[in-house]
Amino acid sequence: MSYIPTSWRGAHALPVGDGSGNNREALREAYKLLTEAGYKLEGSRLVHEKTGAPLAFEFLAATRAQERIMLAYARMLERLGISVSIRQVDSAQYWARLKSFDFDMIQWTWGASLSPGNEQVNRWSSRAADNEGTLNYAGVKSKAADAMIDALLTARTYEELTAAVRAFDRVLLSGDYVIPLFHIPKQWIAHWSHLRPPERTALLGTDFDTWWQAGEAP
Repeated sequence: MSYIPTSWRGAHALPVGDGSGNNREALREAYKLLTEAGYKLEGSRLVHEKTGAPLAFEFLAATRAQERIMLAYARMLERLGISVSIRQVDSAQYWARLKSFDFDMIQWTWGASLSPGNEQVNRWSSRAADNEGTLNYAGVKSKAADAMIDALLTARTYEELTAAVRAFDRVLLSGDYVIPLFHIPKQWIAHWSHLRPPERTALLGTDFDTWWQAGEAP
């Protein structure tokens, strides 16, 4: 999202912590929302008031890096009484389970271009939700999302496309389909002093093909 043109961005902002990993205010707010959704604490477990079913899920990992990230997240969820199991599987099993949507949670990235188009059907449409092999891993079935996809695909002007994409963005945000993991707003680059970048950086980030040599190499 860091390179979406400013005119396309909404006002959504994630909670901000102090970096200590101990955001008690966020935990209190999360617990408040969970109790409003019908959960309560029984001992150290969060269970549904009516069914008694514990709030628990499995994270499917393909790499050790994913496993380590999820372990940190799981420790935080355990403080709320949520049980998380982490299962790392081999590549063949991982992709087979993704293809058939046989998972509770995964880590995933959907790449974005500066002109969203037909790929949104495969990622977020209702018809893709039940078709194995699509990228609608969140299982989104929303008439509003379908309508916004149709609107952006049939847009004929920049203004129409901008309005459709912004509305589509709001629909996906309101559905809480994903949990943003991390975001680095800047790129750190080490380079020789005789190399020069263009005055303005491309929207998609640093492109070394646009750099040039100014003066002799040291």
